Amino acid sequence: MSTPAAVRAWESHFTLYRTIWKSNMLGAFLQPLLYLVGMGLGVGALVDRGNDAEQLLDGLTYFQFLAPGLLATTAMMVSTNEAMWPVMGGFKWMRGFHAQAATPLSPGEVAGGLALWHATKASIAVVGVAAVLAMFGETRSFGLLLAVPFGALTGVAFSAPLTAWSATRETDNSFPAINRFIIMPLFLFGGAFYPISQLPDWMEPIAELTPLWHGVELCRGAVHGRLGLGSTLVHVVYLASLALIGWLIARITFARKLAA
Repeated sequence: MSTPAAVRAWESHFTLYRTIWKSNMLGAFLQPLLYLVGMGLGVGALVDRGNDAEQLLDGLTYFQFLAPGLLATTAMMVSTNEAMWPVMGGFKWMRGFHAQAATPLSPGEVAGGLALWHATKASIAVVGVAAVLAMFGETRSFGLLLAVPFGALTGVAFSAPLTAWSATRETDNSFPAINRFIIMPLFLFGGAFYPISQLPDWMEPIAELTPLWHGVELCRGAVHGRLGLGSTLVHVVYLASLALIGWLIARITFARKLAA
């Protein structure tokens, strides 16, 4: 059987990645390790001294609360960056997408290969974080095996819509604003560092609509064995819907861009 066209497009991204994978994997491991030592153990020691800490964190230590959230935040950060400048580079600077479209690959297949690559890159980053979590007894569990695909799904829920957006841009002027005014606030207010119940009442329902909160809830629930069937389905369907809608729009924007 012939290799699916989208997989052939994915292979081109993977071939480039093979030249830098060692440094990338090292960063995927060291960054969450330093973050957990600094925030989870350092700041966590102060948080756990609070009289109501256990009640606020649903019986978890701060380290146990924070660590699984990093699976989702890391996927978000990696995926959003992959969906902005590299996508523009594929159209404008290196024109790699035009080269792919000059072969029998259709624009939709080019977009599909990129979506597969984004899922792969998010998975690599999440596996690095999971490896760090497995080093600590408080987060070492078989739930990490389930948290990895949940984290990757979170990343794709961000990368797919952003890919569709990036394919319509002629300059990268909007990308720093996206990072500054969308991604960074989500990083801070998406439930990874503290329960969203501590936000002002009007902000809590807004936080619940963000894809990062859904990803954090899935990863935290998986690591600590607290997933409920109903809530898990809601989170997964929400994230998968964002990924699917983003990818369908990306197929359209890729077709228009490559036809221009």
